[in-house]
Amino acid sequence: MEISFRPASASDFDYCRDLYLAGMEAVIRQMNRDRSAEIANLRGRWQPTEVRIITVGGADVGWLQIRTEGDAVFLAQLFVDGSWQRQGIGTQVMHRLIEEAGTAARAVTLGVVKTNPALRLYQRLGFRITHQDDRKFYMRRQASPAPTSRTGL
Repeated sequence: MEISFRPASASDFDYCRDLYLAGMEAVIRQMNRDRSAEIANLRGRWQPTEVRIITVGGADVGWLQIRTEGDAVFLAQLFVDGSWQRQGIGTQVMHRLIEEAGTAARAVTLGVVKTNPALRLYQRLGFRITHQDDRKFYMRRQASPAPTSRTGL
C-alpha cells in the first residue's frame, strides 16, 4: 500500500481533531482530563504549515505534525484512522520521516504516552528514551542518511 501526503489547510482541523480525540480517548479518560480543554489545547498547537494529511489512494487516512527543533525534526503528532490501523501505515510514515530527517542530517525526536502501543514501533525503529515525565517517554533517533530518496513530507 503506497501512502502519500498532502499539505493541510485550516479546513482540515476538524478532521485532525476527530482523529486526535479518537486516538487519545482512553488517555483523556484515564488522566481525568477535560475534553474541551484538550480540544482548545490542540487548536493552539495545531499549525497547518506543520501538518501533512496522510492519504492512501486519494483517501485521507491520518495526519502528522512535524517541526524542526534544533538539530532534530520533532514529531508532534501522528494519528491514523482506526479503520486503517494495523496495516503498516504508521510504519511507512515513520520510515519516510526518518529518511527525510536523515537527508537533512537531523535526528528525529518525539514524545509518546507511556501506555501507547506505538512505543514498541518507535523502539524497533531505533528510537531510544532520553527522559520521561509522569505521562510520556521522550525519544530520539539519531540522524542516519537514508539510502534512497522518496517524495518528501
